[in-house]
Amino acid sequence: MFVDKVKISIKAGNGGNGAVSFRREKYIPNGGPDGGDGGHGGSVVFQVNPGMHTLMDFRYKRKFQAQSGEDGRGSKQTGRDGDSIIIEVPPGTVIRDEQTGLVLADLRSPGERKVLARGGRGGRGNVHFATSTRQTPRFAREGSKGQERTVILELKSIADVGLVGFPNVGKSTILSTLTSARPKIADYHFTTLKPNLGVVEVRKGQSFVMADIPGIIEGAHQGIGLGYDFLRHIERTRILVHVIDASGSEGRKPLEDFHVINRELKEYSEKLAQRPQIIAANKSDIPDSQEHIDELKAVLEPLGYRVFPVSAAQNRGFAPLLDELVRLLDELPEPESFEEQEVDDLYSLDETEPFEVTKENGEYILSGPAVDKLLGRVNLDDYESLQYFQRALRKLGMIDALREQGIGEGDTVRMGGWSFDFVD
Repeated sequence: MFVDKVKISIKAGNGGNGAVSFRREKYIPNGGPDGGDGGHGGSVVFQVNPGMHTLMDFRYKRKFQAQSGEDGRGSKQTGRDGDSIIIEVPPGTVIRDEQTGLVLADLRSPGERKVLARGGRGGRGNVHFATSTRQTPRFAREGSKGQERTVILELKSIADVGLVGFPNVGKSTILSTLTSARPKIADYHFTTLKPNLGVVEVRKGQSFVMADIPGIIEGAHQGIGLGYDFLRHIERTRILVHVIDASGSEGRKPLEDFHVINRELKEYSEKLAQRPQIIAANKSDIPDSQEHIDELKAVLEPLGYRVFPVSAAQNRGFAPLLDELVRLLDELPEPESFEEQEVDDLYSLDETEPFEVTKENGEYILSGPAVDKLLGRVNLDDYESLQYFQRALRKLGMIDALREQGIGEGDTVRMGGWSFDFVD
């Protein structure tokens, strides 16, 4: 089975908590703080493996989690950092954020890496909170949470030249004739259910990658058949070779087939329809094909399309077609990558993260990432930590937001599992 689109969940490791610890030595019963920091959480990293060709590995495993950092310990010992997890994907994998639809990564080159979920930072131990006036801090910071999200992986085959056309017109045979690829070939519709790639060696030191894109049918742009799955793989190609059955077998009309396929390309993507395209009039060895070839040339060449009669069965007529492909590839720019959104722009880990105020049963509820992070940094059972907490509420704008919602003296504020009386 060929799998080229999957949805997976990824989670980076949490940072370890800072330790609350005090030095205990002989003759020093009340030593100073010596709580160490927590280790950082591992990240989720995607890496291109050129040996992979599908997303099949993700069919049964859909959740990936990196290791969390260890908690800090006494004697100023820092917890061990969590191990990152590396997820291997084939070249041509585009990764989108499910929630926003934005492209997070466009992975094309062998070995290319991208961090898509960063591990949480380790919390600071109480040794960092000692001052001249606060010599025994009984609080430390919790480690921050690792980033977590759901992403969509789409495989878009990377090829310089894409063979397109109706099923059973000879695309797989042409690919096997021109390259060392060995796709399955048979005389019935929808033989090919996955793109096949091969390298065309034109002359010494000059080659390009050709892909046999599975047969497209009328209505493919609406998802009929496997339309979306097939059309996705043409997006990266620089040139399209439109393979047409010039013999008119099975009652087909070659010129009509040309227009049907191009309508599907245009409906799927206007940009795709404007891709350079040349015509391979296949099965030119079959009697009566010349009439259709003449018609194709008469109608299409004035529109800028070059028509090349070829016979995949007899390996004939390909030299002029290959020369034209090489000429066009030398002139055309490299395909553009998808514009990537920086992960940290989408998922900031600093204290500017959002929060909201809602009212329920007479209580004012503060919630959101900023609230979760703040609660993770304080020990509300410690007076000095509580003072820090109150200052942070003002700095983050939460007090002003509560006032805007009409909170009054003595009203209840709920944050996570904690409730407080509001004092203005």
